[in-house]
Amino acid sequence: MEVSLLLAEQILVMLLMGILGLVIVKMGLLTTEDSKVLSKICVYVCIPCMIIDSFQIERTPDMMSGLIIAAVVAVVYHIIYIGFCRIFRDVWHLSAVERASIIYTNVGSLIVPLVSFVFGTEWVVYVCIFIVVQTVLIWTHGKALICHDGGKADWKKIFGNINIIAIIVGLLMFFTHITLPGILGSVNGRLADMLGPLSMLVVGMVMGDADLAAVFRNKRVYFICFLRLIVCPVLSVLFILCSGLGQYHPDAHTIMEVLLLAGASSSAATVTQIVQVFGEDSQYASIINVMSVVLCVVTMPMITFLFEMVARF
Repeated sequence: MEVSLLLAEQILVMLLMGILGLVIVKMGLLTTEDSKVLSKICVYVCIPCMIIDSFQIERTPDMMSGLIIAAVVAVVYHIIYIGFCRIFRDVWHLSAVERASIIYTNVGSLIVPLVSFVFGTEWVVYVCIFIVVQTVLIWTHGKALICHDGGKADWKKIFGNINIIAIIVGLLMFFTHITLPGILGSVNGRLADMLGPLSMLVVGMVMGDADLAAVFRNKRVYFICFLRLIVCPVLSVLFILCSGLGQYHPDAHTIMEVLLLAGASSSAATVTQIVQVFGEDSQYASIINVMSVVLCVVTMPMITFLFEMVARF
């Protein structure tokens, strides 16, 4: 209960930052196009700094086993989501864009700062493992799903992804016991701290030009968001309860809660980007993304509360 309340508080804080971005655009102080500059700062500066900062921790046996558990959970989550969408594809007439939006989450720009705020920077390392798994899958399975190209992997996109590069650098520093010296460490940490506010300002600014009335009138989008924000996270909770992984690590409860947030997040902004470049109906993908960001303010604390309740038994 305590964590879910803290989570709700922090999500509300981030929502207000997003609303500020929306107001800035509506007042004409900046435009939606200006958000691209902030977005690039987030992607190419703040997120890599946050990832590297998360690996600036002591390597212990518990940490290593925790990373293995995180990798297993991340892979199984995606298998569950992909299998769920495949089973019900014809039943609910799910399009490729809808299925990709249900499977892949906005873990980088939303969950990384959120976990840092609620749990602390040291827990971001487990989110990084989720990012690795999702990045590989989204540029293989996700791209194939949207482009109908038979599953051809875009390895250049995978290994050229700035998040993956930062994770590789962070892992090398982690395993070789290299830490950033005082001043560099402070600079890296301060830049990492900028991620949350900048990310939400970008979300708000992007929404500045959106026809919000049209977004909220689209009934189909509510259904897709229900599958992404409620059904998939509930399936994740069921897996956690049935897996028995909690007995293999002293901090398993927190690790599972962090990974549950990654699996309960809004639809991945990367899906919209892939659709814009390779697929069709990027506007619909954007609407799903925006709506899921708005609704996850309510659903993520609910899912966390559910996890805390059932985890007691």
